[in-house]
Amino acid sequence: MKLFLSLSLICLLALTNIARAMEPGKAPRSYTGHFENILGTSMELKIRAISQEESEKAQKAVLHEISRMAAILSAYDPGSEFRRWEATSQKAVPISRELFEVLDLFDRWRIRTGGVLDASAEAITKVWKEAAIRQRVPTAAELDMAVARVKQAHWKLDSLHQTATHLSDVPLMLNSFVKSYIIRHAAEAGMAASKADAIIVNIGGDIVVTGNVMETVSVSDPKADAENDLPVDEITISNRAVATSGSYRRGEMIAGKWFSHIVDPRTGEPADGVISATVVAPDATDAGALATAFNVMSPSESAALARTLPGIEYLIITKAGVEIKSPGWSKLETDVRPKAVGLGPDFEMLVNLELNLPKEGAIKRPYVAVWVEDENHAAVRTISCWHGSDRYLPELRSWYLKYRTIYASDKGFSSSMTSATRSAGKYTVKWDGKDDNGNPVKPGKYIVKIEVSREHGTYQLMRQEIEWNDMAKTFNLTGNIEIAAASLELRKKSNGN
Repeated sequence: MKLFLSLSLICLLALTNIARAMEPGKAPRSYTGHFENILGTSMELKIRAISQEESEKAQKAVLHEISRMAAILSAYDPGSEFRRWEATSQKAVPISRELFEVLDLFDRWRIRTGGVLDASAEAITKVWKEAAIRQRVPTAAELDMAVARVKQAHWKLDSLHQTATHLSDVPLMLNSFVKSYIIRHAAEAGMAASKADAIIVNIGGDIVVTGNVMETVSVSDPKADAENDLPVDEITISNRAVATSGSYRRGEMIAGKWFSHIVDPRTGEPADGVISATVVAPDATDAGALATAFNVMSPSESAALARTLPGIEYLIITKAGVEIKSPGWSKLETDVRPKAVGLGPDFEMLVNLELNLPKEGAIKRPYVAVWVEDENHAAVRTISCWHGSDRYLPELRSWYLKYRTIYASDKGFSSSMTSATRSAGKYTVKWDGKDDNGNPVKPGKYIVKIEVSREHGTYQLMRQEIEWNDMAKTFNLTGNIEIAAASLELRKKSNGN
């Protein structure tokens, strides 16, 4: 019966998509929105629809579903259903379908990965966080004790009555695949609530692509430290999910050594051999779970696990920089692999931005343009431009005046990026010392401009003159209503370590 219903649902969705594609009238347009404070990180939402009205219906449904699911599954909200259930002990508690499904998925993935994925790994994570405060690695005894706690039974599920009994006092954290699980539900809700042709939800680098669209996805370089660094690869996907997990954005620094936030529940040690794993899968939960597991498992173990599931492709990058690809990964790759233009100078400039965000609640990200001009105010290079609807792009008045022609012809503005998750509102972009044509600039005076605008809201323009002469220097810029903090760091090029 379940199989019949699943096949019926697939057929219904397919017919719905065909009907949407055949609707007379205007061709679908792309509507893009960026949000902060979504599941602790940032969200890019792309909607292809025949009208702004349908786009707004889809957006509203996506945001509502994310909020609804977070109220159930969040490990950071003390009032979430998960945290309320975790506060119980030795009592069968009726729980929602979603929480039951996630706990059941953790049981299944713990077995499937041989203990690599475990919600109670938080007990080990806490040991490493405390060690970082003391600036010494945990002792063998401390890790053994944490691993023993992880190996306990933490809950018992009753599928007949949809109850869960909390059995231990070990801290739990619903990470790994849960973000991808929520993204899948959000994308489905957006499609169901509107006549959208396609929806692409990207939260913290985990992406679900659904509907009539082929999406280009860039894979972030784990050895790079800026949003606009060249990706290691570029793929195209349709009606699939992609997730990336890695050690390069979160972890602990102890006595000058970096330790990953991803730990092996079997040993208590942080993941070390792999620094990034990107997984493409038909199901978002599978993509999220495998991306985390592949950071802990050996490449051969990862390959064996991938073969047990349909439609799995992956790119694993080891600590030594070796790229390991699944047999079918090359079929997803675009024709042209991203590469640097020209040799370039040995100097670079990092632009660090921290947006002003409310303590709670999602908020739309403002439009932001960061670019360089020469001392005569001629445009030299756009470092980065964040925007949503083209309708409001002219509100970036200074940047748009100089770059509107280039923007109209640059397809690179529309690609998605999969990466390890970073904190909401904190960004780093980089200038490599080249102009818009890829030519190294001459030494001399330049002006860095940061322009910020909100739809029908505030407008800010920050300026800083710099001397481009291979001299290391840091500039701290005064914040404003939109930018909490900003700095420019002129330095020798990073070696990626």
